[in-house]
Amino acid sequence: MNIFPQSFQSLEQALSTASLKQRVHSANIANVDTANYKSKQVSFQTALNNALDSQGISSFKTNANHIPFSSETAQFNPTIKVNNATQFNPNGNNVDMDVEMAELAKNQLWYNAVTERVNGKFNSLRTVIDGR
Repeated sequence: MNIFPQSFQSLEQALSTASLKQRVHSANIANVDTANYKSKQVSFQTALNNALDSQGISSFKTNANHIPFSSETAQFNPTIKVNNATQFNPNGNNVDMDVEMAELAKNQLWYNAVTERVNGKFNSLRTVIDGR
């Protein structure tokens, strides 16, 4: 018997992706003055779309703008892509500190939201176990 719902797997993947994004953006910031360093980004949406497409997962949407979802857990691995298309500095570096700091802040908010959701799931399990 599995006491953890499938949503725990999705939340685990979300936390892992947030951790990966944190490492990538931190590496970009650390290399802001490194000659010929090219910034990297985590390609999360592409990996998610590929996972959903490969499993043929569909859902009922009440609005065309809603994101498709399913009760099944799609396995996906975000990839790291190097941005070779731009150059901001004369030394060949293309790290934009403003973009990196904004992405770090956005990722931190996402991580906090997912962590709160995980805490809520564990509190629900604790309530069931304690019989309150």
